[in-house]
Amino acid sequence: MTEKSVLYETRGAVALVTLNRPQALNSFTRQMHQELWAALDQVEADKSIRAVVITGAGRGFCAGADLAEFDFAPGPDLVKRANPGPVIEEAFNPTVRKLQALRVPTVAAVNGVAAGAGASLAMTCDLAVAASSASFIQAFSKIGLIPDAGGTWFLIKKLGLARAMGAAMLGDKVGAKDAKEWGMIWDVAAEGEDCVEAAMKLAQRLATMPTKALVATRQLLRKAASQDLDAQLDAEREMQSELGKTHDYIEGVMAFLEKRPAKFKGE
Repeated sequence: MTEKSVLYETRGAVALVTLNRPQALNSFTRQMHQELWAALDQVEADKSIRAVVITGAGRGFCAGADLAEFDFAPGPDLVKRANPGPVIEEAFNPTVRKLQALRVPTVAAVNGVAAGAGASLAMTCDLAVAASSASFIQAFSKIGLIPDAGGTWFLIKKLGLARAMGAAMLGDKVGAKDAKEWGMIWDVAAEGEDCVEAAMKLAQRLATMPTKALVATRQLLRKAASQDLDAQLDAEREMQSELGKTHDYIEGVMAFLEKRPAKFKGE
């Protein structure tokens, strides 16, 4: 029986999702996308899960698309067969959209190299914690392509134009320390610390917080760059009104007034 290319386990209220093709630096096949979607569906269905950590098996986080899946055999229709458009439309874009719409916060534990769409995957998560030895590479210009899986969007939002342009056009390796300094990731695990454990601690903290408010914060922050202040003020009002109906809002205010720790349920 072939080993699964995505592993799923739960640790209390946190789901740990591991990309499991270490022999290929966890590069994505269509099958791996489907298994990742199935894991995220498990998160959606299990209301006891309040946060997710995504990491890679072995020495890499994710090397992007597995180019071995593309048909470059000489012969008729080579250009059509090698076209990356269909796999982006049918696999990578749905993965990004599914992660962005997930009902709980997501944390990437970047344990090694994150290249191409692997770097985009790390940026798609709400927060990312990298091992001190991890690196991020926009490898696309090396094969005549542009960043995908949301890469052009995330790079601008996180790095600004100058650094995004340099990273994307030159394709140079960005170390974990610089990735944090530039705003590509949230944090770097301490020297010698397991970045998965560091990410788990962060996810466990998120899992005790008001889940709906965290996800709503994600949505509004993502939306802010594409609309003006008046529209954002209206969106904030509507979201506050919705969150005002939740258990966690009432509990949070009551706990504050009663000077005690809040007990959020994610409801």
